[in-house]
Order: sequence, then structure tokens, then C-alpha cells
Amino acid sequence: MLEISNSQRIDIWLWHARFYKTRSLATKICRAGKVRINGQKITKASAMVVAGHVLTFVQPNIIRIVKVLDFASRRGGAPEAQTLYEDMTPSVEVTRKADQDKVARRERGSGRPTKTERRATDRLKGKFLDID
Repeated sequence: MLEISNSQRIDIWLWHARFYKTRSLATKICRAGKVRINGQKITKASAMVVAGHVLTFVQPNIIRIVKVLDFASRRGGAPEAQTLYEDMTPSVEVTRKADQDKVARRERGSGRPTKTERRATDRLKGKFLDID
């Protein structure tokens, strides 16, 4: 049986933890600079992670934040993979609520916005400057 060390390559860990379907995909994400270890951007898939590191990386439609807890010698099933990390990603409801607070929403089918509503939208988007 292989002995598990106290560090592992980032691409292998991401693949073992089942965040990416293939190791080559995990390697591409690392090389593209889409992974951060403790807030530091990495561009090498050979960067080593140790237990306690906080990783931030992208997945389709979500930015993941996880804390490394353990390492695996092989890629196992999903229940085994979930023991390798602690998910610190904010819940979807919290981020949706924050997004709704930022943008004024209109009911579907309520017609065109009024001039006041258009100006408020432009101000929110930074397109229109109030000159008083």
C-alpha cells in the first residue's frame, strides 16, 4: 500500500476530491491561473498543498472555497472524496439575496420602464452621472 505524505500536487488533489472530471482538466485550470492557495494565485499544477490550506477555484457557474483536510492515494467515490475537504463556499441563497439587493428587478410583462426607472438603472450601472 502507498504511504500518503503530508502534501500533494494541487491538480492531483483537485482530481481526487472530485472537483474536476479529469486530471488534465484540473491541470488546465491551474495553468490558467484560476486557482488560489491561501489567496495567492498559482499558475503551476505542480504547486503543493498541505492540510489547512484554503483553495479558491472556479467551476461552471460557481466559485468554490474549500479547506484541505486530508489527502488520498487514489481517486475514490464521492463519499470518500468529501472527507478530503471542508466546503466554505457561501450558500447560493446568500449570494442571490445580495445580487437582488444590488439590481432593481421589474415584474415580467410590466411594460417598458419609466424615465425615472431608466435613470435609476443607468445610475446603478454607472452610465449616467448626476450633475447637480
